[in-house]
Amino acid sequence: MSSHDIFLGETIGTAVLILLGGGVCAAVTLKRSKAQNAGWLAITFGWGFAVLTGAYLAGGVSGAHLNPAVTIGLAIEGGTKWSDVPLYLASELLGAMIGAVLVWLTYYGQFKAHLTDPDVLKAHLGDVDEGMVDPKAAPKAGPVLGIFSTGPEIRNAAQNLVTEIIATVVLVLAILTQGLNDGGNGLGVLGALITALVVVGIGLSLGGPTGYAINPVRDLGPRIVHSLLPLPNKGGSDWSYAWIPVAGPLIGGALAGVIYKLF
Repeated sequence: MSSHDIFLGETIGTAVLILLGGGVCAAVTLKRSKAQNAGWLAITFGWGFAVLTGAYLAGGVSGAHLNPAVTIGLAIEGGTKWSDVPLYLASELLGAMIGAVLVWLTYYGQFKAHLTDPDVLKAHLGDVDEGMVDPKAAPKAGPVLGIFSTGPEIRNAAQNLVTEIIATVVLVLAILTQGLNDGGNGLGVLGALITALVVVGIGLSLGGPTGYAINPVRDLGPRIVHSLLPLPNKGGSDWSYAWIPVAGPLIGGALAGVIYKLF
């Protein structure tokens, strides 16, 4: 694969992944959305279909890593050259940021309605005065941060980190072992469907504690966008937690690569 192929495939594929994945979070969260309160099943299947779509788009171009944890796991396994890793990671981060901006543009009116609703603001940010909030009273996570990035239900750094590591090991091992099927030829286009179903399974089974980032740029890219977008009353971006959905998946991806090589 050329550098152009890697950049194009990973940027577009990851952008679509985040557009559809962040889009389902926006649909479920925001007022004036037809899917508001659709629930966890909608989110988990939405993210699974997001992975499926992004992987089909980028698979024939860049291999559709769409995730630095997958890139690291494949580099340790030997399927990706280490010299290509920086380009993969940079392209994935760029694509994630583009996807997050597209979510904002798609739900522009709903973001405005949600972030100026007195009930929403009081619930998340404290006392409301004519639709505005004292920024000093704002907590770490704002009313729409969950659309852009993940957060724990119980804030315990060690547990949250371990949860992300375990979930990512499952994901990356499931991807690496596809190469053991069909005489070593993998699963072809069927692999994207299997990976998407694995992501749904992880969300349903392991996503409850932290929201299952299992992908550093899925969390970091949109979190950066959240911090930069001109959203009124958006609150903080919870940077004190942001290292966990980056470090956990990277450690998990590396562990999966090591486990694959050993066994």
